[in-house]
Amino acid sequence: MLILAVLARRTKLGNKHTGLSGLLSPVNFLDHTQHKGLAVAVFGVLLCKLWGLVISPNPLPFTTDSQDKQNWMILGVFYYPALYYPLLACGTLHNKVGYVLGSLLSWTHFGVLVWQKIDCPKTPLIHKHYSLFSSLPQIACLAFLSFQYPLLLFKGLKGTEKNNATEDLSSSYYKEYVKKVLKKKFAALLQCCVCLLASLRLHHGTSQPVGLLLIMIVVPSLQTARLGVNEDIANVLAGFKIMLSPDKQEVVRIVVYYIWCVEVSYISAMTLSGLVNLAMLMRSMVLHRSNLKGLYRGDIYNVYNCQRSIRASRPALVCWMGYTSFSAAHICIGMIVQTMVFFLCLLIVIFLIIIPVLHRQNLILFQILWSMWPFWLMIILAVLIQHITARFCFIKKIGGTKDLNNRGNLFLLTYLLFPVNVLIGVLLALWRIIITALFNIVHMGRMDISLLNRNVEAFDPAYRCYAHYLKIEVNQSHPVMKAFCGMLLQSMGQENNATQRSRDAEEGIQLVQQEKKHHKVSSAKRAHGHWQLLYTLVNNPSLVSTRKHFQHQTTESFLNGSLKRSTKERSIKEAEAAGSN
Repeated sequence: MLILAVLARRTKLGNKHTGLSGLLSPVNFLDHTQHKGLAVAVFGVLLCKLWGLVISPNPLPFTTDSQDKQNWMILGVFYYPALYYPLLACGTLHNKVGYVLGSLLSWTHFGVLVWQKIDCPKTPLIHKHYSLFSSLPQIACLAFLSFQYPLLLFKGLKGTEKNNATEDLSSSYYKEYVKKVLKKKFAALLQCCVCLLASLRLHHGTSQPVGLLLIMIVVPSLQTARLGVNEDIANVLAGFKIMLSPDKQEVVRIVVYYIWCVEVSYISAMTLSGLVNLAMLMRSMVLHRSNLKGLYRGDIYNVYNCQRSIRASRPALVCWMGYTSFSAAHICIGMIVQTMVFFLCLLIVIFLIIIPVLHRQNLILFQILWSMWPFWLMIILAVLIQHITARFCFIKKIGGTKDLNNRGNLFLLTYLLFPVNVLIGVLLALWRIIITALFNIVHMGRMDISLLNRNVEAFDPAYRCYAHYLKIEVNQSHPVMKAFCGMLLQSMGQENNATQRSRDAEEGIQLVQQEKKHHKVSSAKRAHGHWQLLYTLVNNPSLVSTRKHFQHQTTESFLNGSLKRSTKERSIKEAEAAGSN
């Protein structure tokens, strides 16, 4: 870090985009054209270390005091980000020395970790190979860094590596976006691909330790119990008045088979939970892309249920800072809850339906349902009668339209079926509870949809965080605004170059005449640029405060980053008057 600080001070005078300030902020999270592979890999390592803090009896590598584990965990939450910060900072200056240091650091971390796992692959924690398996995502992230930094160094030596510090506004992505919008074609958002990559890395870095922990805690114990079953299990079951078979060997086979079914159910639930989370991630990316495109167009009702101003605020900034971390936490909790619920559902299906049907014994569930056949027959007949009579007796077609018929009989049937419909309503209420619970459990890991009603979605903290996160993304990273600012900077640069060349072209009277002509053209261009700048300031809430003509405007004068029509017309007239003066 000291070497990087020295390099930063040397480049500070030559390039205003780097220096110590750039070294302290190695990732521009609002620049969607940047290569975020380094940041994604470092965040993956931090996620793995976070799980190590929770599971390991010694949260930090230099501590052995397990009594003060909570204090060491709090220290570790800040220790590991500082430890791996140089891995991210080495790519900030876009300097060959920084890439060399990044290569050495990543190789060192990768080599030490691999050497530790080869030297000591087995540990007594949870499972003998748990430490090895839990380190695989961390090894993959460090391997990516070990490959990426030499690649950046090679590109720097060849002169093909771009300066990402100034790539944002000069990127062609924003111009292509505007062209596709003006052509009314489907505009593919490149940042969604970046978000997808980051989310996949986040999903893998989060779900892999959770899944590994759930597997290692339960499956080895079930395997040990299955291998340790002997004839004594028959005596244990007899003490609870459970007689599976008079033959003890048959009892052992039955118990082993049941334990194996439980193991298969748990692994299936774990796999199903992982697939569900992956599917939810894909759907989340599609919805996130749609929400961004809608907010870019000003369609706020697609995300919010009321009129909102899309501008930066204190809650929005706090939610934006913690959105990625909150997503990781929701994925963890969602995966744990989903695994438990799916496991219970699979146990019910296997032990109450599949096994009884295959062996044709212990048909307890079917016997209960069969004993209630009059009730089910009554329910089915009541539903059929209402549908049939509604179709053939109580609806008639008149002139191509439908209207009610036989209203007296309709009212009589409604009255007679009232008690039966109460029972049907009880069944529908139970089914509603099941469907609602399954929906909320499946979508627990998603923050882009609310688990509450549309009118009370503000009480859902996860969705509220996501809505505030979109505010900062749209307000500070609007592609049309960035394309316009990039074009202004490009035109100003071309104008300055043309002025410099014209001043050095000739001397004497000819030079004076050309300068007069050039000043006329330059004045027109400057006026055009000033009007473009004025329009940008009027419509960009983050730049409004820099203009004197708009400093007296209140926040009520703005709506979604733009002045209201009446306020805008009055402000432009004041600006014209000030310009004429």
